[in-house]
Amino acid sequence: MYLVTVGGEPSAVAAKAATSKIPTVSTIGTDPVQLGLAASENRPGGNTTGVNLQTALAEAKRIGLLRELVPQAATIGVLLNPDNPQSHEQMREIEQTSQAMKLTLPVLRATTEGDINTAFDTIVQQRISALLVGSDPFFTDRRKQIVALAARHAVPAIYQFREFPQTGGLASYGIRLADVYHQSGVYVGRILKGAAPGELPFVRIDRFELVINLRTAKALGLALSNSMQLLADELIE
Repeated sequence: MYLVTVGGEPSAVAAKAATSKIPTVSTIGTDPVQLGLAASENRPGGNTTGVNLQTALAEAKRIGLLRELVPQAATIGVLLNPDNPQSHEQMREIEQTSQAMKLTLPVLRATTEGDINTAFDTIVQQRISALLVGSDPFFTDRRKQIVALAARHAVPAIYQFREFPQTGGLASYGIRLADVYHQSGVYVGRILKGAAPGELPFVRIDRFELVINLRTAKALGLALSNSMQLLADELIE
């Protein structure tokens, strides 16, 4: 018997709390040691190993890309889920980015569908120019709602996964979920052949991609530079 957890930190932490014996492969977005899942990334030492998407460490890069996509943006809002264990790490990176770029980055918080609607009402009221949607499984699950609201209110936004621009969002910068699932499958196979999870290092996914939806950019009145289009790994037309 083995466990595979998806949905980020909450699922991984819950599985760890439920059992210390069943081999578990988890997908997370931050340091497994800080989450209490492992003694170290290279030798977890317990019953849990898995894949580290490093999503919390990419927020600054996303903000920089969004600023290039929308150079006239004076204020970039940040949508975070405070119930996510990695939100504190995301906040630190956002605060550092705000200081380094001398950019106003108001934080909007959402833990429910209603909160997302309220966040967009705030964006409109405060005339926030663009939006970074923080890395979070809840936001990924609600991507159709978020993308629809961004389109309705003409808010340029950047997201974590390519599934957002495929749904109509402006852009995404992050890893490919297919790579995560592939690595998880590899580890399940090794565990079934007798490998101990505690001896399998947490794998860091370091292949990031930029995806831009050109139709959405045109609808928002954004003129993308040639350099930005060349930088993209995929342009959706």
